[in-house]
Amino acid sequence: MSACVPTRIDDSSLTTDAHGPHSPPPNRHRRFRIAGADLSASVAVFLIALPLSLGIALATGAPLQAGLVAAAVGGLVAGRFGGAPLQVSGPAAGLTVVTAEIIQQYGWRTTCAITVLAGLAQLGLAYLRVARSALAVSPAIVHGMLAGIGVTIAVAQLHVVLGSTPQSSVVDNLKALPGQLAQLHPAALSVSLLTLAVLLAWPRIPGRAGRAARKIPAALAAVALATAVAALAGLRLPRVDLPSWSSHALPQLPDGPMLGIAAAVLTITLVGSVESLLSAVAVDKLAAGRKGPRVPRADLDRELRGQGTANIVSGALGGLPVTGVAVRSAANVHAGAVSRNSAMLHGLWVVVASLLLVPVLDLIPLAALAALVMAVGIQMVSINHIRSVTRHREVLVYVVTTVGVVFLGVLEGVGVGIAVAVAVALHRLTHTRITHEEDAYGIHHVRVRGQLTFLAVPRLSRALHLVPHGARVVVELDGSFMDHAAYESLQDWQDAHRAHGGSVEMTGRAGIAASPAHGATQGGKAAQEDLPTRRRSRVMEKARAWGRLGEPTVASHSCCRPWTPWHNHHCDRPGHTPEDGLPSGHQLASGISAFQRDTAPLVRGELARLAREGQRPTQLFLTCADSRLVTSMITSSGPGDLFVVRNVGNLVPLPGEESGDDSVAAAIEYAVDVLKVQSITVCGHSGCGAMQALLQSGGQSDDQAGRQATASRPEEPDGVQTPLRRWLRHGLPSLRRMADAEQPGARLDRRGPADDVERLCLTNVVQQLEHLRAHEAVARRLADGTLELHGMYFHVGEAQAYLLSDAAPDGMVFDQVGDAPLHDVGKASFDQVSGAPLEDSRA
Repeated sequence: MSACVPTRIDDSSLTTDAHGPHSPPPNRHRRFRIAGADLSASVAVFLIALPLSLGIALATGAPLQAGLVAAAVGGLVAGRFGGAPLQVSGPAAGLTVVTAEIIQQYGWRTTCAITVLAGLAQLGLAYLRVARSALAVSPAIVHGMLAGIGVTIAVAQLHVVLGSTPQSSVVDNLKALPGQLAQLHPAALSVSLLTLAVLLAWPRIPGRAGRAARKIPAALAAVALATAVAALAGLRLPRVDLPSWSSHALPQLPDGPMLGIAAAVLTITLVGSVESLLSAVAVDKLAAGRKGPRVPRADLDRELRGQGTANIVSGALGGLPVTGVAVRSAANVHAGAVSRNSAMLHGLWVVVASLLLVPVLDLIPLAALAALVMAVGIQMVSINHIRSVTRHREVLVYVVTTVGVVFLGVLEGVGVGIAVAVAVALHRLTHTRITHEEDAYGIHHVRVRGQLTFLAVPRLSRALHLVPHGARVVVELDGSFMDHAAYESLQDWQDAHRAHGGSVEMTGRAGIAASPAHGATQGGKAAQEDLPTRRRSRVMEKARAWGRLGEPTVASHSCCRPWTPWHNHHCDRPGHTPEDGLPSGHQLASGISAFQRDTAPLVRGELARLAREGQRPTQLFLTCADSRLVTSMITSSGPGDLFVVRNVGNLVPLPGEESGDDSVAAAIEYAVDVLKVQSITVCGHSGCGAMQALLQSGGQSDDQAGRQATASRPEEPDGVQTPLRRWLRHGLPSLRRMADAEQPGARLDRRGPADDVERLCLTNVVQQLEHLRAHEAVARRLADGTLELHGMYFHVGEAQAYLLSDAAPDGMVFDQVGDAPLHDVGKASFDQVSGAPLEDSRA
């Protein structure tokens, strides 16, 4: 979740013509212009791609020039014709094992022809417009495939690191490893260890020197340093040997069994396509979350056409298969690229280096490249991916796919993973847990966990018949599907139970009552209803039973929506009516009891996980203590999402002016320095009482304003400095800012403030953001670029949220938040990759 979703911008602002409606037509021969951001980003991506392209070519057993050809073609061809403007394509670790197997079986020149055929197959899939279907593959299968490929790469390159050559399979490599350890090559091992040490330490260099050093990619720094040490020490090691381009091997017609050739083409097509499309989606999320010019979203069918064209060209020129590469694309976005020109320029720099820097490239030890690729393989076994599949209970699919890829091959391992995923899905569809228990109050609870199909009807019937006649029953349905047989069985039992004087309350997965009819009254009133009327309402009752139409019932106080205020509850509670005037303590205890009964069973697992792992919120949410502002509701957040600080007026005292109350400053310091939150949001709201009090003070001196702000409270004699008066002094800068004619006025995007109170509420959000920037911890994180500040305004009467816009010139406009699609607000999956120093194959 994210409390600060990106503000949607009208599409018309993105496609505005450069000329007016009555202007002459634009010049069709415009000059080709390259933005400075694209130029700098292309250099950054080139520095990452150059050593990795050589390393991947080494790992596949292909000629080293093949990696450079694939990198150049991926930049120039896929960058120009692809549908993801910011995606960078080239040779990727995800295809390393597949390509190595094909080279060993058919030879390099036939592998080039297979790459051409795979490109043609990708073009066919693109014209069939099936690109989006690739996103239907289970993430556990994709993660398991990448992990298996990573293990295979790491084990193979370990032999090169130790100074030997890898075998043809993982099993053979593992068998040969003891003998290799007994015959170490000190020179190769020392260069490899130096490369790995630089890779690990480079992103962790502290201070100003570290920030300067990180401008150079860790991969380039590691290879360059290892090359320099090997050259200066005069170590005798196998090095890169780029033969003349005149002798570069080109493809030949496939020579081998047609079935095997077809399987190889299919493998490269499927693995490369899925990897490219998933990377394109992840790049979209990353680009949508950054500030700056908006970039068009990826056209996945066009991206598949671009990848197919690039593979045809790369194979025809003797290059490796091409695919979209996640980490190079992430580096491209982080470097500020704004168009596809960045990827194309990166390909141009590869061409220039391949022609002019051959003597320099020939100095690189193969052990350094092997260590680099081995680190890439290890990183492909992502801890974040393992946590994700564990959380979604798909560890079995992940493990089976990984083991299958390692010991059987990529295509076979993925096939086994798909079969296991289907079996797991069928098991979950048919596995339903039904329990019955009676609580201390004599209420019978029948809980159904899972999908309710005809296969579960016998067990459901047995559980329901354990309930005695005339008893009060709560049936909890926690699932997303109920077929006709199960529904009829449940409905018939419900009618019979009510006819014998019992009461039935249906609740969905959130504990919301099913419908008014379900929990009507005790004593059999429901049985006296007209039977045809009940039959006609069954379809609606069925929908309500799953919590989709949660309307209040009259059987229990749990029927009211959880956010309904206590004094607005109109359901019959046992033993009293809403007019009884019961003390608030009783209401609180009743609400807690409802939580323990309805909500606690649903969140207990998640809270147990948070108790074990500790809190890791991504945002500090600072808002007013007003009881009408329910932060979890307006941000759709849950346990562990937000670190919330509330006070009167959502005020942030300036450092040194806390007047003995350091609670807000302490919370800010804890959130920023200890919890490492990524953003801070200051949220104001309409009708704020603190802002009304400040307006009544009329901008007087601090002491006068504090007294005037609480003058409406007769029990406090004038002149007494109460805690409330002292606290409200921190809002005086907002009042002065609003009164300053030279300052732009805060406003909403579609209308101005309704009155002075709303104007001050908006201005106060902007002013408190300024106060935040004055805190040392916040200023430090802002300077590092690791923290964002957001302003938010919630109109209580309209239930409408507004976000402070970055696009407005004066920074004082709050944009209305609409119903953003899911892809506009989700970016977490790619955040896992964007922090990786080297290479991955999928976000």
